[in-house]
Amino acid sequence: MTRRGADLLRSELHRLKTVERPANSQAIGEARAHGDLSENAEYHAARERAGFIEGRIAEIEAKLGNAQIVDPKLVDAEGRCVFGATVDIETDGETATWQIVGEDEADIKAGRISYSSPIGKALIGKESGEIVEVKTPGGLKRYEIIDVRYE
Repeated sequence: MTRRGADLLRSELHRLKTVERPANSQAIGEARAHGDLSENAEYHAARERAGFIEGRIAEIEAKLGNAQIVDPKLVDAEGRCVFGATVDIETDGETATWQIVGEDEADIKAGRISYSSPIGKALIGKESGEIVEVKTPGGLKRYEIIDVRYE
């Protein structure tokens, strides 16, 4: 993942541990104070939320523990599209700029596509000037790579 993606996950982990977990613990305590737990919907909802929070914390910790952080500025792929690269493409007379990132940080509206997406897979290894064809639900799309940068 990129340094930005790792920072986003660390931020989410911090929020879950310092804000979400304590607030949910308090909600469990308040629901428990209402009495009979067998028919207490607030208690069951808070317990379910606690399970979600703990699961997400474990998932993020595992991802960060296994992650290899890539700084695109330090990549020298000799003009090829690689993980972390920023790619200018043109299709049907329109241009777009995408950064190839990990699955957790992909956001097409922000110009970040996953390396495992069909477009990401097609771009990996290609160079400026090459034409890439991608099968999409709307049919075959052709993208011309205008420029590849490592920012």
